[in-house]
Amino acid sequence: MTNRILLSSPHMGGTEQKYIQEAFDTNWIAPLGANVDGFEKELASYVNVRGASATSSGTGAIHLALDLLGVKAGDTVFCSDLTFIASANPILYLGAEPVFIDSEETTWNMSPQALERALHESKATNTLPKAVIIVNLYGQSARMDELMALCNEYGVSVVEDAAESLGSLYNGKHSGTFGKLGVYSFNGNKIITTSGGGMLVSDDDELIARSRYLATQARDAAKHYQHSVVGYNYRMSNIVAGIGRGQLEVLDERISQKRAIFDRYEATFKDVDGITMMPELEGTFSNRWLSTMTLDAEKLKITPYELIDSLNAANIESRPVWKPLHMQPLFEECKFYPHSDARVVSEELFANGICLPSDSKMTVEEQQIVIDIILRAVK
Repeated sequence: MTNRILLSSPHMGGTEQKYIQEAFDTNWIAPLGANVDGFEKELASYVNVRGASATSSGTGAIHLALDLLGVKAGDTVFCSDLTFIASANPILYLGAEPVFIDSEETTWNMSPQALERALHESKATNTLPKAVIIVNLYGQSARMDELMALCNEYGVSVVEDAAESLGSLYNGKHSGTFGKLGVYSFNGNKIITTSGGGMLVSDDDELIARSRYLATQARDAAKHYQHSVVGYNYRMSNIVAGIGRGQLEVLDERISQKRAIFDRYEATFKDVDGITMMPELEGTFSNRWLSTMTLDAEKLKITPYELIDSLNAANIESRPVWKPLHMQPLFEECKFYPHSDARVVSEELFANGICLPSDSKMTVEEQQIVIDIILRAVK
């Protein structure tokens, strides 16, 4: 291959430049402006929430969410274990202690079984978490009914990390809108991108208003510069928001393209004993941001890393699934609750999982090249 086949790269829709040009024409190139206001309103309407606050990154949005919920030094925050480290780093920013909750196999996301055990034990020791961060991995919603029921029973607020799942649905309700606060990411590899950026969403108007206050250095309402609490520089640029407005116009098209890519992989590999594509829970609709699968190395005589090397030799990008956070050196002292005494699902997925090229610009012919290399490697 002369041109590298990518995992997931930016894919412009064509109208982004119109919004950017408007920002230049009106000289609104700094944070705030018509594009920021428009992007917030349009995304809130898309996912059917009352309010949205555009941020400079998804990580910043998680940080704001935890701050808004009153997380402080000495508190604990439960977090999905199988995720990118950005889900958990903001816990450390606030001086709190992360506790990691294992996955379950039907969604690859937080295990209700493990969460129930963690909540029960923490209540018994009067150390209930200040919040639970539930991640929706690779576009697939977690088992939100069970997870929300548990958090509501114990009176713990939920931050839904939907960085990878914009446009996904759980029983007809948008991913990212179940918790007290939800977070989306528009990093360069996401299903839509602003090059870098995020969004905090909520049905609580007061929380959204305060998030904007905190994200603009917590400047008080005074003629001079006055600050009463610690603030952050987390607001989105008006130019970046213009990219987001154009990208939002093609989100449904990108989801269709991503799902078509997944469907072609699934149709091909369904008869290969030892390959299992990531499931889609009944009653959910995944945006299939990344097409992911697991390999049975004993049946196929090849490991995910060996397959990744074979693809890379053909100029094709693929990756392992996220390394569980409880296995990261940064978090080696943190508490972890496995799915059961007999199984650590996140470790199984890390050992056997692989993320396949899922670029929405990838042609059917290019995907067939990927498929052919995989079939040769596993057979």
